[in-house]
Amino acid sequence: MIIPLQKDDALLHDIHTTPATDASFHLWWLGQSGFLLKWQDRHLLFDPYLSDSLTAKYAGTGKEHVRLTERCVDPARLDMVDVVTSSHSHTDHLDAATLAPLAAARPGLPLVLPEANLEFARGRLGGAPFALTGLDAGKTVEAGGFSFTGLAAAHNTIERDGQGRCRFLSLIVRFGPWTVFHSGDTLWHEHLPHLLIHHQPGVVLLPINGNDPARGVAGNLNGTEAAALAKACGAKLAIPHHFEMFGFNTASTDEFTAACKRLSQPHRVLRCGERYTFPA
Repeated sequence: MIIPLQKDDALLHDIHTTPATDASFHLWWLGQSGFLLKWQDRHLLFDPYLSDSLTAKYAGTGKEHVRLTERCVDPARLDMVDVVTSSHSHTDHLDAATLAPLAAARPGLPLVLPEANLEFARGRLGGAPFALTGLDAGKTVEAGGFSFTGLAAAHNTIERDGQGRCRFLSLIVRFGPWTVFHSGDTLWHEHLPHLLIHHQPGVVLLPINGNDPARGVAGNLNGTEAAALAKACGAKLAIPHHFEMFGFNTASTDEFTAACKRLSQPHRVLRCGERYTFPA
């Protein structure tokens, strides 16, 4: 099993003691599509999966979810978080076993998620004391000191509910002088490069595990596509995610790094629990 670079007490110490100012912020990769962002004294948690719920759910079936990387932190200990996101309703992005302890540690915690998934989330999360904050493509909401704008994500298609609201979203997040893009799960679609060029994110967080239905992997960019998307929108830094969590649904980072080098695209591959600091 892969051991996180930092975990538990060491990771929490780093989160609590690393200062962030108006003109800088920090980002920790927590595995899969989960990131913790710290700016000033505010903390944003993107799409956390910090449990073994999927391993337990699929044990003994033909779709084993064997965890590759050890969990880096108990979600109940992330009581500094000011806002959390769920880009869509798949369990590795909307995990009751992760989110319920978070809400218990911080009652009233805002959870930003697609409006189309609000009813589903209420059912999955039961009585967890979240302040559910709905978002849709083209709309903007404020929560936890951050601004969130929804973009349509294709996983595998741009799927909408009966009211035309997107079930899968990518997120543009603005705070201070910074703009960050968190992809959620998405394929390349015709609107995505244009939307990113319009919003001009400096940092893009992109999946690299690809799209291979034959092995149960569906609906994400591969490493080459992720690098090309970062280059197309002029990102100052690209960071990959959605790898090294489950044995059947991962990818080597080699393709991504090689493509970034060919394109002269700045990039950084983080280990689970590792921090990256963005200066002014």
